[in-house]
Amino acid sequence: MSETADGDAAASGDHVARRLERLVTVPEGYERSCRLLGVSAAPETVLAGSYALAVAVWLLGVAALAVGAGPVALVVGAGSAVAAVGVALAGRYGVGLAAQAKRIRALGAAPSLVATLVLGMALWPTTERAAAFAAIAGDGLLADSLDAHRRRASRTPRSGLDAFAREWDGEFPALAQSLTRIERAAVVTREERAELLDAARRTVLRGTRDEMASFAADLRAPATALYAFGVLLPLAMVALLPAVGAAGVPVSTPLLVVLYGIALPAGLVVASAWLLAGRPVAFPPAPVPRSHPDVSTGAIDALVTAAAIAVGSWVAGTVLLPAWAPPIAALGLGTGSALVVYYRPVRAVRDRVRTVEDGLPAALSAIGRRVERGESVEAAFDAAVDASPDPLSSVLAETVERQGTLGVDVETAFRGEHGTLSTLPSPRLRRAAVLLGVASDIGPPAGETIATMGDHLEELAEVERETRRQLAQVTGTLSNTAAFFGPLVGGATVAMSATMGSGGPIQSVSAASLGPVVGWYCLSLAAVLTALSTGLNRGLDRALVGYRVGLALCSSTVVYCVSTVATGLLV
Repeated sequence: MSETADGDAAASGDHVARRLERLVTVPEGYERSCRLLGVSAAPETVLAGSYALAVAVWLLGVAALAVGAGPVALVVGAGSAVAAVGVALAGRYGVGLAAQAKRIRALGAAPSLVATLVLGMALWPTTERAAAFAAIAGDGLLADSLDAHRRRASRTPRSGLDAFAREWDGEFPALAQSLTRIERAAVVTREERAELLDAARRTVLRGTRDEMASFAADLRAPATALYAFGVLLPLAMVALLPAVGAAGVPVSTPLLVVLYGIALPAGLVVASAWLLAGRPVAFPPAPVPRSHPDVSTGAIDALVTAAAIAVGSWVAGTVLLPAWAPPIAALGLGTGSALVVYYRPVRAVRDRVRTVEDGLPAALSAIGRRVERGESVEAAFDAAVDASPDPLSSVLAETVERQGTLGVDVETAFRGEHGTLSTLPSPRLRRAAVLLGVASDIGPPAGETIATMGDHLEELAEVERETRRQLAQVTGTLSNTAAFFGPLVGGATVAMSATMGSGGPIQSVSAASLGPVVGWYCLSLAAVLTALSTGLNRGLDRALVGYRVGLALCSSTVVYCVSTVATGLLV
């Protein structure tokens, strides 16, 4: 009997789900976005599910307004409405934006992938072997996509490069142009091949530089608008509240909560997502797994630290700050410290990776020249230990020691189970290790290829530096506003409103109500603008964004509280 009832309930649920799925129209490209994100459910189910959840959240707000009254019910109802819109927008556009962010991160590896293909073509002038070499040497979405196309093209006259180029042509035309040149290089003379391969490598670098320069130029106007309407105008509106109250315009606490606590932060999030979606490529730092031996701080440690700092901030705030400020101090410093503690070890590992990689171009150039003169890769590698700067020299020395102790080749000493790179997650060093392993079998003809890789890494580093310089003005303004300017103005405004006293023109909104609302808005600015600045500068990376948002929250909280107290003492 129960099995029949359960079966009827399941059938009814499936029927409702199918009817809901038939009511939605899946946008163009939505299915591809779901595949890219690894979503196993059907696109119709994902979209219909988000709409159903949005309706449920909205009904929750309606119920709050129906059974309750007063400011709390109004805030809950308005918050539910905004949350419902957010859920619906996340289902409709969020999937595409998340997929776009993943594509942007992937395209940052395009110059390295092309360079690896070029090196493979220089070693073996066949696109099939070059594609296999690039797929093995690389990692990430682009390398996986190339490997998939290569496998599908096996046992056919094609190498898979043409299908791979078509897939990514709409995202990054320079990549497709470089791949076309690489394919042509397989059927021309040796002299023409060298010219085509060099042109392919420079095409993707130039395309990256041009795409980012165009993005930086187009970014200034919308970033200025975001700054004006998302930061300056809302803070100016807070400063104008006394005049608004004196003019007889009612300004209530629930209205401020809905505007500054929900609507404006939500608008900042939407605008930031739109700006980040326009970034053509990103150069995120090396991924560091939580299993890394140097990443010992876990979620429990971060939560314990956050709880201790939050309690301490609350207690200190009751003595040093206005009565309404301790919750804001506890929230900002507690959340910020949790993020810093959790992500700081990842930052430390990445700092080491970056300093090691800085010496890699010179080391590869030196190894390549020695191999070209007839030395073995192993001998040239040993000589590079003393010629390389620290800390790369220490890494190379450790690799030489492992190679001699275990009796393995250079690539295994680097990339083996207990190799040097097991604790040094560097994609560039992994690609270099694969190249050195191949070069040890080929001999002197591979010397020029190794040196070319060193030159490419130096050129790629210059493209990344140039990209950050082009975006520096916008990202610097956003970061400074999030951590300092916004909370400084917000705290001063709240303090000035408090000095007017009861009975003044702002008596409808007291400092006790205005302080927490503006404080929450300043914390929202710190989180959203810092994430935007970091995403524009380096791409959306969870650890990098989390660490910088944590620092910004701590700074914003301190500046807001100090500004409030200091302005109150001065006026």
